[in-house]
Amino acid sequence: MSEIVFCVFWILFLVFNFFAVKAMVNKKKIWGEIVLFFIYILSLLFFAFGLMFHTQDYHTAIDPVDECYSPIGGKHIISLLLYFFLYHISAYVLWIKSRKSPPLFLVFCLIFIYIGIIINFALLLQFSIHNTESLSIYKGNDGSFFFVPATLISNIIGILLLNKIISEEKNQAENRSFKSVFLNRCNLFLSQKYEVHIWAIFFLLPVFFLITLILILFGQDYNSMVKVFTDTTTWAFSQKTHPPILDHKGHYLCTVSAKGNPKLVKPTHIGKRHGQPIIVNRQLQIANAFEELIADWSPKIHQFVRSNYDKYGYNLSIKINNQKASDVTYVLMKPLEWFFLFCLYLFCEKPEAKIKKQYL
Repeated sequence: MSEIVFCVFWILFLVFNFFAVKAMVNKKKIWGEIVLFFIYILSLLFFAFGLMFHTQDYHTAIDPVDECYSPIGGKHIISLLLYFFLYHISAYVLWIKSRKSPPLFLVFCLIFIYIGIIINFALLLQFSIHNTESLSIYKGNDGSFFFVPATLISNIIGILLLNKIISEEKNQAENRSFKSVFLNRCNLFLSQKYEVHIWAIFFLLPVFFLITLILILFGQDYNSMVKVFTDTTTWAFSQKTHPPILDHKGHYLCTVSAKGNPKLVKPTHIGKRHGQPIIVNRQLQIANAFEELIADWSPKIHQFVRSNYDKYGYNLSIKINNQKASDVTYVLMKPLEWFFLFCLYLFCEKPEAKIKKQYL
């Protein structure tokens, strides 16, 4: 599902950019609008980049160094994508034509702008909390860093467009005059009470209901726009609990001791890590003893070191998939091994005992 969503997002993104750039070429636009447009494009790219690291549905057990959980509920994302498309089409029309569109078409555009602004506010709240305490190495709300800018700028654009239409409505009403005093009063009353914004608000719920019925025909739930937020885990509106995280693949030097040339890496024995058998060599024992030394001295520093080691070391270990790569890694790790050993002999009362007890 995440791959399909990503493809649809990029198709909509490219189509929107094509027409927007075409409009800027054909029609003179003030620099402020052009700058805002390109800032929004960059923020959307940043948003898409963040989605690459937050793709998993709530029911999936994840390895904590892989992709995190998505802030958007899996199958219900179709509803969100439809409103994303309608919002941007409406924004494009209002940006290019303003009040020159047919009245009914203008009302529909305003309806989708209103709905989009409401959804954006909900998304901002959803992105505001990303509780990663249960996900081991994920610390802090990195989701806000990726997702908030585009959502916030999208809302700013929507509000600016609404303000633009309101200003044009006001100017049009003020410039329209009649010979009759009574007609002038009626014009003033109607311009204040029955402008396109009022009609847009009046028809907002019926249009939302109609689109919901259409989405149901395509397999969405009647409350998909709620479930798109609640059928998630670790986010602000999440109502689901994720399965226990997968046991991580272990110490990455295990790969070296298991796949390296025995004459070089010198495996010593079969040990256990989290109940699983692993091939152990002295380099692995020294590295783990040094990690234990840091944990005893400063748990916070150990947590920082371990989280980064898990986050980036796993991807490296995947590439160590043959004897040659394992041998090269073993040799490159030798200076670090000697540094670890030096620290152990400098700060530990019985360094060899600490080393030998690893992975027994």
